[in-house]
Amino acid sequence: MSLAFSRCIGRVLPQYMTRRSLLVDGCHAAKNVFYVPAMTLRTTAPLRTEPKKKKKVDPKREQMMRERLKKKLKKLEKVPPELIPIEDFITPAKCMDEARTRSTPVISFEESERRALLLKEWSRYKQEQHMAEMKAVESALEAQREALEELRITSEELYQAALKPDFSLLPFTREGPAYTPPKSKYEAPDGKYNDTTRVYTQ
Repeated sequence: MSLAFSRCIGRVLPQYMTRRSLLVDGCHAAKNVFYVPAMTLRTTAPLRTEPKKKKKVDPKREQMMRERLKKKLKKLEKVPPELIPIEDFITPAKCMDEARTRSTPVISFEESERRALLLKEWSRYKQEQHMAEMKAVESALEAQREALEELRITSEELYQAALKPDFSLLPFTREGPAYTPPKSKYEAPDGKYNDTTRVYTQ
């Protein structure tokens, strides 16, 4: 039926449209803008296919998939976050190379005995020096305590003045605040440097 209808339109329509062409001063003018050639008409073949049916989703299977996803999410939540490594605490691989170990020099028996005796003598000397310093400090504190007791008996005012700290014993200088306030938008230059800090993403 569609084929016969298209043939009929193809025969009748060109004749009808050409009759309605405009004539100006007895001359044949341009054809009407609604002129449609018969060769441009096309008909599509009839579609006899059914629409695709939607697949039925098993509710049990969908529930199982949801439970699996929930279990995976719980496992991901239990995993602790990855900590950023501290490079200062990590020994470089080149320092752990056994080929870089230094060989211990060979020392004679006399030299090892001389070093051992020298170490003992040095430790004995440092012990005596420490004991002398501690004895001097104890004697100075004892003399100070006795002097303060005698000063307290003599005058209470002088005793209280002696207990106050003397800030002139140690030289200390400092600069006070500037006359002008600091600039709020001033950015101090850090100098030229290459930033090699690694950026870690969680």
